[in-house]
Amino acid sequence: MNLRSVYYTISPKSRLLVRKIYYFPIDFFDLLRGRKNKFVPNKGDIFIGSGDFVAQGKHHLMLLEQLASLQSNHAVLDIGCGIGRAAVPLTQFLKNEAKYEGFDVVKKGILWCKKNITKDFPNFNFQYIPLNNDLYYLTSQKAENFVFPYRDHSFDTVFLFSVFTHMQPVEVQNYLNEISRVLKPGGKCLSTFFIYNDEIETAISKQNSAFNFPYKEEGYRLMNQKVPSANIAFEEEYLLNMITQSNLKLKKKIYGSWANRQNKNLFDYQDILILEK
Repeated sequence: MNLRSVYYTISPKSRLLVRKIYYFPIDFFDLLRGRKNKFVPNKGDIFIGSGDFVAQGKHHLMLLEQLASLQSNHAVLDIGCGIGRAAVPLTQFLKNEAKYEGFDVVKKGILWCKKNITKDFPNFNFQYIPLNNDLYYLTSQKAENFVFPYRDHSFDTVFLFSVFTHMQPVEVQNYLNEISRVLKPGGKCLSTFFIYNDEIETAISKQNSAFNFPYKEEGYRLMNQKVPSANIAFEEEYLLNMITQSNLKLKKKIYGSWANRQNKNLFDYQDILILEK
């Protein structure tokens, strides 16, 4: 059993606590040395994966500019905004008349964003939405029935980094429908997935591969049966049908490096889809 599997055996609340304890020495000494940046959360509070918080945020902004045609005056929706990784660099990119909305299922992330971002940038608004997700938060309110708290045709740009990789098909379909509803005509959505096809299915199904999805379901594969939202990969044709049902159009597809596809143009870990209203 690897560390990832062990991590998934504990409760969502305990996972956050384990990370807090693990990084406490680093956070404590950074505070003593005066390295604390108000726009960078403590390592123990970051629940959105590994990697450098600032560098990844800048990378996400670059992707939005280059692939989703993000402009500085846009109305932007950040789905699964976490603890502000994309929001922080956007504060230096979006103009005062632009609008940023973000929501997440983890309350501590929203509280941090309101305290450290909204206070200085009032056009940045964050909402805590207590939806059920067996990786982060357990409750009775389901994402498959969630109606985004925004009006129709409200946003120029919508994005989701590493959100659909933790959602079940019925939840993804509802979110795609809602994205279609809140996007302005011609608006774009940047979303990331783990996408597989016949070419790579055998490789990612093996238990001994570096990043595998051994449990096959109808149209998708799971990394962990006990925690279905831990990581999920979608069969490509199945996912494209879901996109079509939501009245969105696929404008661009860029495979990531997670599945070791033999392509020199890979520059992100997860697969990226650009959708248009």
